[in-house]
Amino acid sequence: MKLEVSVYEDKNLIDQSFIMDDVVFIRCHLKNCDLFYSGGDTEWVDTTFESCRFHWRGPAKNTFALLQNLGLLPQQPGAPNPSASTATKPN
Repeated sequence: MKLEVSVYEDKNLIDQSFIMDDVVFIRCHLKNCDLFYSGGDTEWVDTTFESCRFHWRGPAKNTFALLQNLGLLPQQPGAPNPSASTATKPN
């Protein structure tokens, strides 16, 4: 099974939404975009992001929360604290 990869090259992308999995940006500028990432392959080369919003989903969201809990990434303002979960934790 061959995965289709979307390639954007030498583009100015404004006010758009992208699912980042299986996307390549080469020499692009993204402004005011929503970027959804679930943990798949993605790549950007000589690309800038201006006022973009990253949305973490699935495994990427879990990894992001783990890194925040370990203190390796700062907590996001206004975001719920993943360590404050009311779920029962294993012993």
